[in-house]
Order: sequence, then C-alpha cells, then structure tokens
Amino acid sequence: MSVPFLAARHVYATLAPAEAIEAVRDAFIQHARGRWEMPSKVYVTSQDGDFRAMPAAGAGYAVLKWVTSFPKNPERGLPTVSGVVLLSDSETGELRALLDAGAVTALRTGAAAVLAAEVLARPTVGAAAIVGCGVNGRAVARTFLARNRPVLLWDARPEQATLVAAELGEEATVARDRAEALSADIVATVTPGHELLFEAGTLHAGQHVSLMGADGPGKAEIAVEELLRARVVVDEWEQASHNGDIARAVEARGLRREDVSELGRVLLEQEPGRADEHDVTVFDSTGLAVQDLAVSRAVYERWRAAPGTHAFAGVTELDIG
Repeated sequence: MSVPFLAARHVYATLAPAEAIEAVRDAFIQHARGRWEMPSKVYVTSQDGDFRAMPAAGAGYAVLKWVTSFPKNPERGLPTVSGVVLLSDSETGELRALLDAGAVTALRTGAAAVLAAEVLARPTVGAAAIVGCGVNGRAVARTFLARNRPVLLWDARPEQATLVAAELGEEATVARDRAEALSADIVATVTPGHELLFEAGTLHAGQHVSLMGADGPGKAEIAVEELLRARVVVDEWEQASHNGDIARAVEARGLRREDVSELGRVLLEQEPGRADEHDVTVFDSTGLAVQDLAVSRAVYERWRAAPGTHAFAGVTELDIG
C-alpha cells in the first residue's frame, strides 16, 4: 500500500488562506456541536522546546499531528515548528496521507487568528498588526491580506519584519516600534510566549487581540489583569484552561468556564462575543487538532480528486506495506 506525502509546497499550493478560514470555521462549528471528537493534546517537554501529539476525528477521518515547537531553532537555521500529520480513514483505519505539519499549522493558525478577529473585532478599515513574523506570523499576515485588510508588522528581529513586509507587498508595512503595533485596533500576537506583551492597563476600549503564541504550559503573552477586564473567547475551554494565559488566570484569579465563551459557540450564537464597540475582546488560542483535521482533510481530498495537477507535482508516494 502506498500513501502520498504532501509536502509544505503542496499544502500551500492547494489551499488558499481564505479557503483555510472556511475549513477552520467548519471545524469550530462541528466540534461545538459535538460531531468531531478531540482528546486532549499530549506534551513531551525538552530542554529547548516541546513535542506535541494532537489527535482528532470527524467527517470520516482521524488525524494525529506529531509536531514540535523549538523557539531557538531560527538561531540554528532551523524552523521553529516541524513534524508530520497522519490522516487515516476512520472506518477502516487505513492511513490515507502524510502531510507536512509546519504548513498545516501555519495555515490553520492564520485562519483562526483572522476568523476570530472577523467575529470579535469592531468594524474598522485600519491595518491589523502582527507581532511576531516567523512562519506562523507570516501566515496570519497573508490571511489578513487575503481578506483585503492591510497589515502592520513588528518582530523582535527588525530585519525579519522588513523581509516579510517586502515579501508581502505594498499592503504590508513595518511598525515604527512594538508600541505602535500593540496599539492597533486589531492585533494578532504570534510569539514564543516567553514575554508579556500586554501589561496591566494597556488594552484600549474597542480593541481586539488574537493571542496565538501562548499555546502551552508556562507561556504567556498577556497579564492576568488584562484578561479579567476583557471579554474573553477561547478556542476550547478544556484545553485553554490547562495551558498558557487562561491557565494562569484560572490559577491566579479563579477564572471560570462561565466567564469565557468558546469561538465555535459564538459562531453558533450560543455564547456571547462582542457586545458593543467599547468592549475589549481577546481570543486566546491554544491550537486545536480539529483545525488540523479540517485543513488536512481539505488538502487530501483535493489531491485525491486530481493527483496529477500542477499543485501536486512531485508528490512522493510512500510504500507502507
């Protein structure tokens, strides 16, 4: 038996950012309705990073993403995120495809950040600020641009922000400093999560922030005090309450499930999102395996429908016996 390995170039060529938003939207809705199953992710820590095993099942498939997060890797000339997604048939158990985990993660991260902003931010034509311009930050920027929203970029490495701005075109500009980026009406943070970006009292009325970086134990991008005065929406309470910013608020100040909404339930109008233009809204993302399932399923089904197209040139078929 042979299965395709869909490399990063195949994933990106197959699913446009706007299409990834719709796939991820469906994943949130199906999970909120209880139709897609997602056990908790498992972490294995290492000195400089961690490994994650992320399973999910739905729509006739089961997925397992084995992915790493090693924030020091760019200093070594290596990607921060790498790994593989295994996509299987949920009826027979047969492996259907392997996909590059870094590309799948980038696409769904960009989609989730922008989807949350579109659902929760007040109407504005201003640029969305992206703080952190690595692979996932670049994906967030591309997704905002695909929705015809200009972007303002900042990175702790100024040359990285400049490089990404040049790559993305005239609708992408570099912020004068971090303070300018963090003061935008719409902000997406895509950092390693080792430094607080929003200290107490820094969010302004009407602002929306998609926090994408503090996705694991011990990580943080926002002060607990800021979370407690914002209208908070999470990707999933069970996972968020044990990882990153929400876990800190649960432990320090007793943040409870009834204090927050889940994005899927907001999409279904079962839980509240933004109430008025003065609300400060925060989307806290820890990254869900159902999002990986949605993106992987969409890419695989396009390969299965037309394996000989240009987008899939050079796909390797692996013999797994």
